[in-house]
Amino acid sequence: MAKESRRDPITFELMQHAIAAIADQMAVTVVRTARSTVAKEVMDFSTALCNADGELVALGLCLPLMLGSIPPAVQAVLKRFRNDCHPGDVYVLNDPYDGGAHLPDIYMFKPVFIGDSVLGFSCTVMHHADIGGIAAGGISSAATEIYQEGLCIPPLKLFDRGKPNETLLSMIRRNVRVPETVMADISSQVAACSEGEEGLTALVQEYGLETTQWYLRDLLDYSEERTRDAIRKLPDGEFSFSDFLDDDGLTTDPIPIRVTLKKQGDELTADFTGTAPQVKGAINMTRSYALSSFYFAVRCILDPDIPNNEGFFRPLKVVTVPGTLVDALPPAPVASRVLTAIRASDTLLGALAQMLPERILACGVATDCNISVSGYYPDRRPFVQLDWLPGSWGGRPDKDGIDHLAGLCSNFSNTPVEVIEIESPLLVEEYSLVPDTAGVGKFRGGLSVTRKWRLRGAEEAKVHMRADRLKFLPYSLQGGKPGCPGQTLLSANGAIRQMPSKFQITIKRGDWIQHQTAGAGGWGDVLGRDPERVLKDVRDGKISAEHARDEYGVALSPDGRSIDRERTEALRAALRKQNSRA
Repeated sequence: MAKESRRDPITFELMQHAIAAIADQMAVTVVRTARSTVAKEVMDFSTALCNADGELVALGLCLPLMLGSIPPAVQAVLKRFRNDCHPGDVYVLNDPYDGGAHLPDIYMFKPVFIGDSVLGFSCTVMHHADIGGIAAGGISSAATEIYQEGLCIPPLKLFDRGKPNETLLSMIRRNVRVPETVMADISSQVAACSEGEEGLTALVQEYGLETTQWYLRDLLDYSEERTRDAIRKLPDGEFSFSDFLDDDGLTTDPIPIRVTLKKQGDELTADFTGTAPQVKGAINMTRSYALSSFYFAVRCILDPDIPNNEGFFRPLKVVTVPGTLVDALPPAPVASRVLTAIRASDTLLGALAQMLPERILACGVATDCNISVSGYYPDRRPFVQLDWLPGSWGGRPDKDGIDHLAGLCSNFSNTPVEVIEIESPLLVEEYSLVPDTAGVGKFRGGLSVTRKWRLRGAEEAKVHMRADRLKFLPYSLQGGKPGCPGQTLLSANGAIRQMPSKFQITIKRGDWIQHQTAGAGGWGDVLGRDPERVLKDVRDGKISAEHARDEYGVALSPDGRSIDRERTEALRAALRKQNSRA
């Protein structure tokens, strides 16, 4: 009560939104100053503010999957530099086994000093265009240990009292394929961290040090209070779900992820016991991303106005077994860990659907597909092009799934075709939605998305492809059906062949690769779908008249402009009879 009585509601709201705005402004700085497509177009980065103890205070409107990965990275810095921290310092790391996530993600932190005391840290993390290793972009589908994945940076000072660490900067520059791009993006991160430092300093100038420090702590307590209140209203019990990754890229064995949610009182635990052991391929992830996946899933069922900070984490517990897919031990490769983080998020949402069946959408397809194309132009200039292909959302309890939108947990943007063709020797020959691919239901899932890349401006290029959901489809809910599987095609040497979900290959001028994402799952009984919605989908080109008839039991007039009510009733009666027998 004493704490609440000190909390002035007006000052609290002003402080809360000011801190969030600082983190968002840092993100704007990254977009304005970064050079790589990964940062400025795809927006594969995050910004954040932490307090002096390394606790997350605010996360910019960037990637939800980085929510739980920033605090462990700050803690790794504090462990090494707590007694060697000075104004003007900037710290970096990317070591997945010492605070990081995977090597392309460089974490950067700048302490914010008020006098001789640290008020907090201004933080950025960015996926860089390259970090060395056997695959451009640092996303290998063939690595078997982390040493093959690129330059590994433990917690180090990038700036010491404002002076740049030229040795470290030279080391990074010499170990990447596109040094101008990477070094420009590092400068972008430094600029964003300085933006955060200026914002927090201005906050102290306006409200005073003691008041600012108090509200930085109180914001966390407020989030904890709100989160515990929300969890308390959920049903107690245990709710389990399993999902699978197609394979690890080195074998064809399916890889299970299992989770049990345990709700008791005002706490919620995610127990990943039963998940597969860590694998030889590069889809392992560290525990920080198991945390992030859980935090993201819980955010989906909470009020959106609960601030994203460490207080929100406090009622949430995660159980992982060291040496498993979701808590890998060195030297396991982790370059493609986002596939596992996405699938862990899908699994957690599946468990939440057991708890709250009327609130969770069917499974969609996030940014499962990533392609890395690298090589040299005829004049020996290097190129590295990374492209992500987001899929679609699953059907929702009251709406259809959204077509071609980055997954809930990733929040990426797509790479514009024009940018790909300007910045690389690739030609994008097709980019479209694929009709008749969505999971059917009362509310259908989103359609598959396809993209086709042809090499035209270089003699050859190395390709690393990472995808999933070619075998195990995005699940449906409440009687809906899953969508179609994904697929990847390669045209080379005059022949077209089906490719596995993950591969590396060298292509020649004129060769092309085409990936089609899986269709998202449907929600609810297909016969509960309003025939008018089916007709609209036919008119919009999202489904064919044959699909409407066979899957939804909706017959159209010969011109396809209206519903044949009599035939539709007969078709649906037959489908109901067929379903009851099944």
